[in-house]
Amino acid sequence: MKIEITEVGSRDGLQNEPVPVPTETKIELIHRAVDAGARRFEVTSFVSPRAVPQMADAEAVLAGLDVPEDVVLQALVPNLRGAERAAKTRAQEWVCFLSVTESHSQANSNCSVDEAIARLEPVVELARTEGRKPVAALAASFGCPFEGITPLDQVLRVARGLHDLGFEEMKLGDTIGTAIPSQVSVTVSSLQKALPQVGLVLHLHDTRGLSLANVMAGLSLGITRYESSLGGIGGCPFAPGATGNVATEDLVHFLHAEGHETGFDLGKLVEHGRWLSEQLGRELPGRLLKAPPIGATQPLDGIERAVG
Repeated sequence: MKIEITEVGSRDGLQNEPVPVPTETKIELIHRAVDAGARRFEVTSFVSPRAVPQMADAEAVLAGLDVPEDVVLQALVPNLRGAERAAKTRAQEWVCFLSVTESHSQANSNCSVDEAIARLEPVVELARTEGRKPVAALAASFGCPFEGITPLDQVLRVARGLHDLGFEEMKLGDTIGTAIPSQVSVTVSSLQKALPQVGLVLHLHDTRGLSLANVMAGLSLGITRYESSLGGIGGCPFAPGATGNVATEDLVHFLHAEGHETGFDLGKLVEHGRWLSEQLGRELPGRLLKAPPIGATQPLDGIERAVG
């Protein structure tokens, strides 16, 4: 099965870094991911620089990219002001972010969930006027740092409200990495039944080491689109204790081992992940960055021989 991976390292991956990352490093990170096979990116975020200083150079990062025409560039657009900034850039898709739970919405956007949905209506209208695609991103779809497990009814209510605004694609964010496979299965299958015309993307974090198990749950329900960050970097400034995204190189290794296609070169991903570790000056969470080299390109061959 062909799997599409969105690289989010330069946005979700870097937004929580305590030390400013140079614009040139962000651009090189994206260029290196392209070299490894990435064709879809969540590049940056048009949030207030006061709220997330790491994303203050959003325009400069997009302007500095030299990527093939088939590369899709997304930018996070939380409100109309951000959309007006994004409209002056080359970002083809606007990721409209909101929180599913009331507590996280207040912490992240200083408004209720219903107010957050209402704020996105003019963003969607501007996106259509500018010929851009609006994509919804539902933070805390599985768990909230303040309220615990997110009720399924709340996820469905928010998703229906977003669909009423015209969103045909939604990212389900496991913002704090608490999702388990059975919860992913129930949430995804319920959304598929309630909104069959909506495309779903899984955005998973690896706080408790279950991200790849959750990918397996998604695959079993036909989900073919996932998000990840090189080296497993990331975290939410408004979700205490949240750790990084599933590492792109770990996700690609897992998918290849299971017989799926991604278009990525695993060796290059590991090489570029180690480069990123050097740039950030620390060991990154990605497991393959610390693992010994893989001798076989088809790691399941031995298992198949053993059981066949």
